[in-house]
Amino acid sequence: MTGAGGAAEQTHPGDAVLDLRDVHRTHGQGEAAVHALRGVTLTVGPGELVAVMGPSGSGKSTLLALAGGLDAPTAGEVRVEGQPLGALDRRALARLRRRRIGYVFQNLNLLGSLTAAENVALPLELDGLGVRHARRAAQAALVEVGLAELGERFPDQMSGGQQQRVAIARALVGQRRLVLADEPTGALDSQTGEAVLRLLRRRVDAGAAAVLVTHESRHAAWADRVVFLRDGVMVDSTAPLGGVEQLLAGSGR
Repeated sequence: MTGAGGAAEQTHPGDAVLDLRDVHRTHGQGEAAVHALRGVTLTVGPGELVAVMGPSGSGKSTLLALAGGLDAPTAGEVRVEGQPLGALDRRALARLRRRRIGYVFQNLNLLGSLTAAENVALPLELDGLGVRHARRAAQAALVEVGLAELGERFPDQMSGGQQQRVAIARALVGQRRLVLADEPTGALDSQTGEAVLRLLRRRVDAGAAAVLVTHESRHAAWADRVVFLRDGVMVDSTAPLGGVEQLLAGSGR
């Protein structure tokens, strides 16, 4: 498969966790129409972390929303593990998101009436897992993001960076095969941000696929591939910025 910039994709569609095929997304009609995405084709396989970069308004968050089934393309097709999202009814789509897709929202979307552990456990409980098992998995995910002691705190009792890590734990909990992260380190200091990226990298190396939207080239350097969007068009696809192998050399991965 070849991206719009002419760079060959290494993943075969049949092996893809995420497959976007000539995807368009237009908001509005006529002269007021806004073309958020224009013919984007992107395949992400298991064990692959793809960073998406581009200026504000280039379509990065729209791409993630389509990949996660939170929005539908105007034209083209989105598949997750071979399943066309457009063929699913609302209930089936919600089930797929709970079980297979972890999403770190830019605005976090934590529920203020739930503790950190309850927020993380919620998708597991909604999918039918017993409360005790769900809370145990949630606590393990909080340990992974360095919040072992904060499980009983509510979002308004935590700093912005702590809230961000709760949102990341919620995205990683369970057996998610696709992790979509929209600026997941935005509220974190550099040391904590690198720890979060190391967690994301570890999940990918265990066989998941991930798409990371970022403005930071040092964060994109953790990816296997970087794609660039401009005005809704994928203009280039490259090897990781700076070389992820060098970045990880001293991380203990």
